[in-house]
Amino acid sequence: MQPKTFVVAGAGALLIVGIAVIVLGGDRKEQIEPSNSPTTTMQDFKKPAADQLRQKLSPEQFAVTQNCGTEPPFRNAYWDNHKPGIYVDVVSGEPLFSSLDKFDSGSGWPSFTQPLTADQVVEKKDDTHGMVRVEVRSKKADSHLGHVFEDGPAPGGMRYCINSASLKFIPVEKMEAEGYAAYLPAFVAAGLIKPGLKPSEKAVTEKEETAILAGGCFWGMEEILRKVPGVLRTTVGYSGGTLANPTYEDVCTGRTGHAESIQIVFDPSKLSYSELLGYFFRMHDPTTRNRQHNDVGSQYRSAIFYTSEEQKKTAEKVKDQVDHSGKWKQPIATEITKAGPFYSAEDYHQKYLVKHPDGYNCHFLRD
Repeated sequence: MQPKTFVVAGAGALLIVGIAVIVLGGDRKEQIEPSNSPTTTMQDFKKPAADQLRQKLSPEQFAVTQNCGTEPPFRNAYWDNHKPGIYVDVVSGEPLFSSLDKFDSGSGWPSFTQPLTADQVVEKKDDTHGMVRVEVRSKKADSHLGHVFEDGPAPGGMRYCINSASLKFIPVEKMEAEGYAAYLPAFVAAGLIKPGLKPSEKAVTEKEETAILAGGCFWGMEEILRKVPGVLRTTVGYSGGTLANPTYEDVCTGRTGHAESIQIVFDPSKLSYSELLGYFFRMHDPTTRNRQHNDVGSQYRSAIFYTSEEQKKTAEKVKDQVDHSGKWKQPIATEITKAGPFYSAEDYHQKYLVKHPDGYNCHFLRD
């Protein structure tokens, strides 16, 4: 029987497992022998010799998994991956972590509150680099994964800080085809898979809505909104202008008509559009037409770019409520405009304050 070939794409990397080629950063690697199918036991897995692994893995994958290396923060495949699925060992395919336990730690590496099961990772004392830490390794392949710390979220309080280079991501819609069906029930229970379908018909349920908001420097807006419960992902960019594909330098001239904006994808079953706008009106001064603190110009205006007539009605209602709340001495100047093209800003702007915690920020949540 010929082994199947599966393809998974991830930020700057393409991993093809089976009779496969691994490409990372554009470097072609030698063919990789298929590892044991996840549908069968991994008891027979035998770790390849170092010279074989060096041919099979990219230089970064080899350095991380075999030599306890560390990839750069914020410049790896999965630190900002919000898709549902599981993460498996890049060498053996053994399942390690789930997106259901993944959280944004602000570290720049994928972070999880726990492994899929307690016996799937091995913890070892690590006293290198003049500090004492707890290293995390995969059980079967003995790959270096990262470290675990006791500064994670409640209730467990653990943070498994893992290198993307040691992982392969299996999206939930491909888990059954790639032999990880045993881990699907948790995604069904979480409402991410439609129940009652035939195996070939399994699909991810979509509970997403998109909002586009502008209220001054997009760095500070994103830093607040990305943490709001129900927000799935955020992208900073430019909206409301006339120039196609504007750059930051173009927008800064104030002549393109764009506003520094943030595109928010949220789960309407957990966060309503009205509630999202509640955060929006609390995080900036909506009475200053073309200014937020030290940022002056039309690119810093307060604006709601609605994506549907329902959003328009909600925006007008919320704006009126805020205007008559008595919390602002001046009239609300926020414009409500139909959304046009949204252009993503340059990479260095994305999650800027996560990468630069002491960077410029003039936004905060008011009572």
